[in-house]
Amino acid sequence: MKVIISGKNIEVTEALKGTVESKISKLDKYFNEGAEAQATLTVEKNRQIIEVTIPINGSILRAEEVTHDMYTSIDKVVDKLIRQLRKHKTKMEKNRVSNYETIRFENIPVFEEEDRDVEAKIVKTKRFALKPMVSEEAVLQMELIGHNFYVFANADTDEVNVVYKRKDGNYGLIEPEFD
Repeated sequence: MKVIISGKNIEVTEALKGTVESKISKLDKYFNEGAEAQATLTVEKNRQIIEVTIPINGSILRAEEVTHDMYTSIDKVVDKLIRQLRKHKTKMEKNRVSNYETIRFENIPVFEEEDRDVEAKIVKTKRFALKPMVSEEAVLQMELIGHNFYVFANADTDEVNVVYKRKDGNYGLIEPEFD
C-alpha cells in the first residue's frame, strides 16, 4: 500500500514517517495492490491529530484520532480503521456486494458475536416546515435549539442546505450538487 504522509503545523520527521508507514502497512493484507492511503498529521496546541483516508471504489474509508501524543494517535487510528473494515465487510456481505477491487475480504476477520454492533435502523422520522433563510440565520437557529446541525431552505438558492458545527468550533455548510 502506498502511504502519502503530510503535516500541518508539524515537521514530519523520519521517525514519524517510518512509524506511520509501518503501522498503516499492517492494513496491506486487507487491500489489493495499488491501494493508496493519505495520512495527515496535525498539531493544534496540545492536540496531536492524525487523519487517514483510503479511497475504496468510489467510497472513502476515513478515520481520525486525537490524543496528546502523536504515536498514540497513530496506534488508535489504525485500530479504528481495522474496526471500520470489519464493519464494512459485514455490511457488504449482508447486501451481497462483492465487486470491490481494492479490498481483499478474505483477510478481514469476521465480527465475533459479542463484538458485533447492532445494525443501525431508522427509529424515528421527523417532519418540519423549511423556512427560507440565509446561512448565518440558520447558524443562529441551530445555536438557539442547541443542536450540532440545522436543515434549512437557502433563501438565495431555494435549495435545502445543512449547517453544522465542526470539531474546531467553526461551522460548515452542506449544499446539494446535482449531476
